Amino acid sequence: MQTTFPQLLLGHARSRPEGAAMREKEYGIWQTTTWAQMAQLVEALACGLHQAGLRRDEHMVVIGANRPRLYATMLAAQSLGAIPVPLYQDAVGGECVFPINNAEVRFCVVEDQEQVDKMLEIRERCPQLSHIYYDDPRGLRNYNQAGLDALGALIEAGQAFSSAQPDFFGTEVAKARPDDVAAMFFTSGTTGNPKGVVHTHHTLIDRAAVGARFDKLTSADEVLAYLPPAWIGQNIFSYAQWLVAGYVVNCPESASTVTIDLKEVGPTYYFAPPRVFEGLLTSVMIRMEDAGAIKRQMFHHFMEVARRVGPDLMDGKAVGLLDRLKYRLGDWLVYGPLRNNLGMSRVRVAYTAGEAIGPDLFSFYRSIGVNLKQLYGSTETAVFVCLQPDHEARADTVGVPCEGVEIKLSDSGEILVKSPGLLKGYYKNEAATAEVLSADGWYHTSDAGFIDASGHLKIIDRVKDVGRLKGGDFDGAMFAPKYVENKLKFFSHIKEAVAFGDQRERVCVMINIDFDAVGNWAERRNLSYAGYTDLAQKPEVYELIRECVEQVNADLSRDELLAGSQISRFLVLHKELDADDGELTRTNKVRRGFIGEKYGVLVDALYGGKAEQYIETQVKFEDGRTGSVSATLQIRDAKTFAPVKAAA
Repeated sequence: MQTTFPQLLLGHARSRPEGAAMREKEYGIWQTTTWAQMAQLVEALACGLHQAGLRRDEHMVVIGANRPRLYATMLAAQSLGAIPVPLYQDAVGGECVFPINNAEVRFCVVEDQEQVDKMLEIRERCPQLSHIYYDDPRGLRNYNQAGLDALGALIEAGQAFSSAQPDFFGTEVAKARPDDVAAMFFTSGTTGNPKGVVHTHHTLIDRAAVGARFDKLTSADEVLAYLPPAWIGQNIFSYAQWLVAGYVVNCPESASTVTIDLKEVGPTYYFAPPRVFEGLLTSVMIRMEDAGAIKRQMFHHFMEVARRVGPDLMDGKAVGLLDRLKYRLGDWLVYGPLRNNLGMSRVRVAYTAGEAIGPDLFSFYRSIGVNLKQLYGSTETAVFVCLQPDHEARADTVGVPCEGVEIKLSDSGEILVKSPGLLKGYYKNEAATAEVLSADGWYHTSDAGFIDASGHLKIIDRVKDVGRLKGGDFDGAMFAPKYVENKLKFFSHIKEAVAFGDQRERVCVMINIDFDAVGNWAERRNLSYAGYTDLAQKPEVYELIRECVEQVNADLSRDELLAGSQISRFLVLHKELDADDGELTRTNKVRRGFIGEKYGVLVDALYGGKAEQYIETQVKFEDGRTGSVSATLQIRDAKTFAPVKAAA
């Protein structure tokens, strides 16, 4: 598709000017922006930014939640040949310094007072940052810093400029070419400074179009944009595919209203990481435990029917007439109301990615009639590398290579990808670009995996993280920490896990409980607690987690390659792992090396045979203050199992 994002926008504005492009919930009411209104807004913003001094090939930072005017700002920058750089709205000021200085950013558009304060705080460290515009003026009336202004004022100035020079905008948009840089996304990075991933209009639009064709997306579809726009997945689903397919993007009022807004919108196309699907299911199960005996019995009865026949019906397989009738009755009494309660009554296609999803969780959604599938990709590949066809969705694979993609495995088992959606390069980092892009066009994903007999890709772990045990009964056995961590996180009571074992005799893990799920479990047993730290160290909670660990060990014992990765010892951490404390990336990936160093005293205690260990940890609160949390952590042994020999 030889075009650019602003050209796609103008195409929609010409062909269906009154059609809904975006909706935003404001003060409890959904406000609609048509394609014609969006084009007018983009033109005004582009003219205003040009008049303010934004030039072709210059970078402009955008920080905030999903808001129509922020999306319009990105389109306006692209209309001028400038390059939008979305940053995470929950990042602290210090995390924004490197991207802003690395990209030599002068212009920044933010959502509200919180983001303005963040930019003003770091301005001394970013001396070239001369223009800061804000969308929401609340709380900013008395701010009078140089270069700070409302987006509304920029729009007014742009409208006046456009009236005086009506041909300017169209001329600028026509200058753009598909191979021009369209956007830059900074990877969260588990080590070192983040890297700016440079994408062109062609790479992003090509992958968006491939995904749209694969799932037959049209202008009739609806999505809910609630994940950070700085994450390329959200950018593809609510920006690139929005402009390619022309569907409606709905922006929730706030993070706290997403669940309610999901039910009101009833999206047809939905994406969420596994933790969101797990959280939705956990809330349903908690409410079901509070229901009356008859309703609870009916729910469990029909869920058993769903587990038995639902996935087969979803996959188009043959199911007996009696089972079909039972399922239809269950759909009327249980599954339909449940989908409605989850906000998924109209979902035609749902995707999850980023982490492995538990088989039980995956099967649950498919069994109640939600077409949940998995995909595989990354920032560097413009997301779409593998997709699962409608009748081939499985929990243990990430799908088949999608249109235009070639996959091969290196000698070390690393997945290599060739695709029209590959990054142009890392910004100002030729060495890092050369590490991941070979001379003949293959991208090194750093993931280890293999293609199974049905042509589906299976992911094992990150190549650099796959290690070996040393000494003991499993000397030389493969150790795949992420694989072990994901198996633990399949349990609703476990939120995060960090596994250690490379070059050691045995595997030990640190665990974060899911505070909501375990808290509800504790309350039903009249187990009192005074917060996360107290609950995490309850003997009853340790027993609950031990059962989960030993179930994982039983599963691992049946895996010929990974039987040695069974967990020998574990502890439950006294605090939740947090991106603000450096323990997770902004996309919630565990920074295992950092955690190993930060909690070295706990690692030593796990491997030193101790039964408990005192620790005090500094934490950062949302308002920027720091404090500390301390506890004496219990350490427990877990039962391991002899490897199960495969049948001859």
